[in-house]
Amino acid sequence: MNPMPGSRPGPGTLLGISVIGAYVLLALASLTPVFDSGLALDVAGRLAAPSARHWFGTDPLGRDVFAMVAVGARTSLAVAFGAVLLGALVGTPLGLAAAARGGLVDEVLARCNDLLFAFPALLLAVLLSAALGPGVLTAVIAIGIFNVPVFARLARGSALALMPRDFVLAARLAGRGPFAIAFEHLLPNVAGLLIAQAAIQLALGIAAEAGLSYVGLGAQPPIPSWGRMLNDAQTLVGPAPWLALFPGLALALAVLALGLLGDALARAFGSRAGTGR
Repeated sequence: MNPMPGSRPGPGTLLGISVIGAYVLLALASLTPVFDSGLALDVAGRLAAPSARHWFGTDPLGRDVFAMVAVGARTSLAVAFGAVLLGALVGTPLGLAAAARGGLVDEVLARCNDLLFAFPALLLAVLLSAALGPGVLTAVIAIGIFNVPVFARLARGSALALMPRDFVLAARLAGRGPFAIAFEHLLPNVAGLLIAQAAIQLALGIAAEAGLSYVGLGAQPPIPSWGRMLNDAQTLVGPAPWLALFPGLALALAVLALGLLGDALARAFGSRAGTGR
């Protein structure tokens, strides 16, 4: 499903791409040694207000808040991307298989999806923490499992809408099996919607990672995380409001940008879905 000739990306798409691109660059920049000094302890410079030296101020341990927000962007993007990738790689084949085979296979997969939807990411994280311990891996698995039924349902519903199409009937007449039809003919035609959904799930994944870190189930010290920064700042909102302001703005802007991008992609691909090939 290629974009229509002459179509131009809307403001939401451009804003989303620009903001997320800036976050990716910031996350990559945080890998350089330049940010290491900002994460070093400096008790003498604790709770310094934003200035030319410390753009976002410093925290109670004297660490540069801008450096922590940058590394937090890396943490949030890594967890969200890993969780979405896990959900898409597991959920998409399951949804396509359910649509292609139908019958008992479809019914069993549908009930498994309902079961997964009954367990929110926070509850899964609590259960996984008991087995694996809290951390980034726990957050990725918990959010990823929650994403599986999302992609499975979207892939199944989109594929079922294409099953009566002529190109599917032609593939059946040519002797193609259900799985060959699903992955060679249906998947290319639902890929756009899956990409749009992935952008939306990335936004939800970033918010979920912040929530898990806020309650201590996500990234653990010394790895900076927006959620834990907000947790640490809640008792210092009065004397040092920048501790909550900047990670909160970073989180809100990332979720908003990805949400706008996902909605724009969903409208673009949804208006052209079902053309088939």
